Amino acid sequence: MSHPTTRIVSSLAEMSQPYRSILCDLWGCLHNGKQAWPEAVEALRGFKAGGGKVVLLTNGPRPWTEVQKQLDRLGVPRDCYDAIASSGDAAQEAIAGGAVGRKVFHLGPEKDLPLFRTLPEATQVELVPLAQAEGIVCTGPFDDRTETPEDYRAMFLEARTRGLPFLCANPDIVVDLGETRIYCAGALAKAYEDEGGEVLWIGKPYPQVYDLARRRLGEVGGSLQETDILAIGDGIATDIRGAMQEGFDTLFVTGGLAAAEFGADPLAPDPAKVDAFLQDNLLSVTAAIPRLR
Repeated sequence: MSHPTTRIVSSLAEMSQPYRSILCDLWGCLHNGKQAWPEAVEALRGFKAGGGKVVLLTNGPRPWTEVQKQLDRLGVPRDCYDAIASSGDAAQEAIAGGAVGRKVFHLGPEKDLPLFRTLPEATQVELVPLAQAEGIVCTGPFDDRTETPEDYRAMFLEARTRGLPFLCANPDIVVDLGETRIYCAGALAKAYEDEGGEVLWIGKPYPQVYDLARRRLGEVGGSLQETDILAIGDGIATDIRGAMQEGFDTLFVTGGLAAAEFGADPLAPDPAKVDAFLQDNLLSVTAAIPRLR
């Protein structure tokens, strides 16, 4: 019988000694969409107390200032991190550069409109109805509580027929809002791509958002040496795959999105099931942890 190969740790402190910089995911690691997890907050505070720098790296499709407001509401104290980098920030750079044209249709809820209100000065982008659009910027479904990608089939057929490029500002497929699993922009982008549409993916695991994260780390004095950086996340296809592609060590939070894969108790993942899951995804991690603490 083979022994499990993935190292499972019980706390960040067990492995933080060699690292000087952390890139930490938010949803599923630091909060559940409704409230902050105190143990995760304390883990990051402990890392910072030892001289480390923490950049929160999120696929949230809003500017970092809006992400910070949400974190404030959820009870994530500002002293547990140094900076925030969001896929919304990276998407703004792409939109400002004309990636999807100047007349843009926004597919997403009103809460994400700050993405367009705080574009760089001199950016000439106009929000228009789909019929007038040169491209689509997607931040998620209009109503993420009730809608699925199937609800957009007719819209996507029209857009693909017109050859509209589709910028996905959040590659996440789903997130868990408390106990409720909801669709994200990534699910819609995948549906558009499956219809033959052209998708520009912005966020983890794609390079642009890691370039941004490195800039933010540099701004707060964090080490940019790959061997000094630890990426923490619960999304195997986003957080872990992206970090591995960048050459960073990874700490996989098993009690997040994929918790059901590892047994009945999220706080006691079955090591053999963790191994099998990683092998199925053709990935390995530096270590795994049930919850960030």
